[in-house]
Amino acid sequence: MTIIDAMKQRLAALEPTQLELIDDSYKHAGHGTGEAGVYRLQIVSERFSGLATMARHRLVYDALGDLMGPAIHALSITARTPAENSR
Repeated sequence: MTIIDAMKQRLAALEPTQLELIDDSYKHAGHGTGEAGVYRLQIVSERFSGLATMARHRLVYDALGDLMGPAIHALSITARTPAENSR
């Protein structure tokens, strides 16, 4: 299983209606990230309704759990509700 597959599997707990995960690690080669990767996440879920940005990001980090750090060096998150995404 790849790290992308593992991330998607864990993020499924947030019941996303859309999920796009992009590996940008190649852009950071030689920047001291070691084995850990650099990723961009765009996720849409009803679970984000009524939550501020920080709370949404906390849900994402909690879902990813122990992948943060050893496997994920950096993660750029765009987390929206379905209503926000349809605008």
